[in-house]
Amino acid sequence: MSLPADYHMHTPLCRHAVGEPVDYAARAVAAGLSEIGFSDHSPMRRDDFDNWRMFASQLDEYVEKVRRAQREFPQLTIKLALEVDYLPGHEEWIRELAARHPWDYFIGSVHYVSDAWDVDNPEKLSRWKERDAFEVWSIYFERLTMAAASGLFQIIGHADLPKKFKYYPNRDCTQLFQRFLSTAKASGAAIELNTAGLRKDCREIYPSRHFLQVAYQTGVPITFGSDAHAPGEVGADWDKALHLATAVGYTHWCRFTQRKCEVVRLA
Repeated sequence: MSLPADYHMHTPLCRHAVGEPVDYAARAVAAGLSEIGFSDHSPMRRDDFDNWRMFASQLDEYVEKVRRAQREFPQLTIKLALEVDYLPGHEEWIRELAARHPWDYFIGSVHYVSDAWDVDNPEKLSRWKERDAFEVWSIYFERLTMAAASGLFQIIGHADLPKKFKYYPNRDCTQLFQRFLSTAKASGAAIELNTAGLRKDCREIYPSRHFLQVAYQTGVPITFGSDAHAPGEVGADWDKALHLATAVGYTHWCRFTQRKCEVVRLA
């Protein structure tokens, strides 16, 4: 059986992952994958923006690490990509990054609901106790919708990330989901089934089954990602992700090459 690609993997350059790309590639082969993609956290224009991404001066080094894995594992299709934070006003920087190398795709992710608060950062967990969860989710999805509308990204990452620490709104968020998903559909962006959520407090794939059902009904395509920060996480819980995708009706996934999409049937 041909498994869908794992398109979300990191490297030690982001300062919170272990193992070189060649180690992730070796694990992918052992797991029966035929295609993977590296999408480490892109640099910001300012290196002191936070402490969990590569420096701008390391971008070429990152590319060379991926190229080495491509050379050493010719039996494996390895895509070159970035996970890029979307913040309003940073669009020109993202365009600059896009022009620097022949990327296969960009994963657009929202981590920040303000320039100072990345909602998934355990070091800032106390901020959740100071804010209304629905307000935070609303700001997050407003930015996620802007990311989708920008046309800068082929994939939108971990679309319901605010659930990571189990801070759920006491109101229905379906309207927030629908607005984002309609925008993603209009711009041609896919969303990922990100299995890292199963390793977090929420113990659930990003996004939830309800969210994914709305995505399927809206016609938004999907990719798959483990969000691996260690070689052993490559392809993690692929069986659960595939079951979720097919259970809501998906029959295909998206392959990206040079930022162009090819639709592939789920085996």
